[in-house]
Amino acid sequence: MKKANPNGKRPSLSMPILRTARAQHRAGELTLGNLLSALGEASFGWAIVVFSLLTLLPMPPGSSVITALPVLVTTGQMMLGFSYLRLPGRLARMRLNPDKLRRTVLRLRPVTRRLERVLTPRYPMLFARRFAQPFGLMVFVISFALFLPVPLSGWFPAVSLFIVGVGIVERDGVVTAVGLSLGAVSVLLTLLIMTSLAAGAGVFMDPT
Repeated sequence: MKKANPNGKRPSLSMPILRTARAQHRAGELTLGNLLSALGEASFGWAIVVFSLLTLLPMPPGSSVITALPVLVTTGQMMLGFSYLRLPGRLARMRLNPDKLRRTVLRLRPVTRRLERVLTPRYPMLFARRFAQPFGLMVFVISFALFLPVPLSGWFPAVSLFIVGVGIVERDGVVTAVGLSLGAVSVLLTLLIMTSLAAGAGVFMDPT
């Protein structure tokens, strides 16, 4: 990703995704694999950014069980210590709807605008090889919370993963840490909702 325009202004985080998706759609080649290849498929950061966007696409309730699978695969490979992303063929061939993708990217503009103001390479120690697997484990746990079909909880882990992915792409340890912290809160929120639902179901089923 380019760090700055000639006028000194940071380019929009959304533009590489929107520009690439538009060009591939016109060529009839907009698939998950092609999009990631153009952005830099070996980058776990770009994969997390794109896959978190997929989970935010307008879908029927419970669709996160399907849309969260790519991010689970990605973060699972990080947790296992893979040095680059190996996308299964079926996921690579998944076709994307460019209009839904564009609307989702634009919905996140309030988040991306704030990130664009503060992003800068810093605290590279977070991305050191020795921390790769613990880091991958943390992101995998957030992804698993996203995967669970828990009502009202999907937005929070998806946005936190998006922030983590952007932080990885830009090698910004501070933004990545913020994303991980928000992800931890989203995991706790998911557990709270699950506990409340389980307690409510127990009361409903209790004959006394």
